[in-house]
Amino acid sequence: MARTAEEIPVSLTVRPSAPALAPLIGALGYAEGRFAQSAELSLPTGGAQLLVNLDGDTLGSSDRRTRGAALQGPYTGPAVIDPAQQRAVVWVAFRPAGAYPFLSVPVSAVRDRLAGLDELWGTDGAVLRERLLEAMAAGGPQACLRELETVLLRRSERPLEPDPAVRLAAVLLDRGTPVGEVADRLGWTSRRLARRCAEQLGLPPKRYARVRRFQRLLGRVNAGPGEPDWAVLAADCGYHDQAHLIHEFRALAGITPTAYAPRSPLERNHVPLGG
Repeated sequence: MARTAEEIPVSLTVRPSAPALAPLIGALGYAEGRFAQSAELSLPTGGAQLLVNLDGDTLGSSDRRTRGAALQGPYTGPAVIDPAQQRAVVWVAFRPAGAYPFLSVPVSAVRDRLAGLDELWGTDGAVLRERLLEAMAAGGPQACLRELETVLLRRSERPLEPDPAVRLAAVLLDRGTPVGEVADRLGWTSRRLARRCAEQLGLPPKRYARVRRFQRLLGRVNAGPGEPDWAVLAADCGYHDQAHLIHEFRALAGITPTAYAPRSPLERNHVPLGG
């Protein structure tokens, strides 16, 4: 049976149209969907996101609830989310250190939590959802995303220029370069590296490297058909052995590798739960 227009998911993902935002934002988008499951795991990526729920003025779980516009800081473990809050959502995926210019606090201040934009931006954050709803009604998703870019350009707390040293540190850590070697490459002490990473990436360098190694692993797991060879993946992705991989998977995903079943290969960080 053919689906009606109301049942067909709507998804729009774009790159920033404002050149000043391109070094800070990887992509932004609007998505509509309907999900059968009552809850799902959101797995850590090491990055921050801005989220606006256009379907209802709420985000988060019962113990971490905010109003419908919030910044999701970098997580160090899984978060349980309600898919109902993704029925109509606007999102911004920040590049490493990309959220820093839009905050008056270090990114580490929002680590492992969902912070309401009314808390971070005051009135501008409190009215953002209504502004986006008005733009959506007037011009659809494209107009909504352009309005969001306008707000971001006005809300910058610092120059819209990423710190090249911190960005290089993020690239090196993402590749699996040891933390001590990263500090040496930058000519920094380990303490300075830790301070700058916490301030702008939101995570200490070792924790950031662990999360990014986990993401490299998930990329490999979702790259092809068939059952993963966990021993081979452990060696290829920088784990000591298969037991180390399993331990890290449990710590970062809250489940075992064999229980990992994402929503789709392209949505590898969303794992539906039963119910």
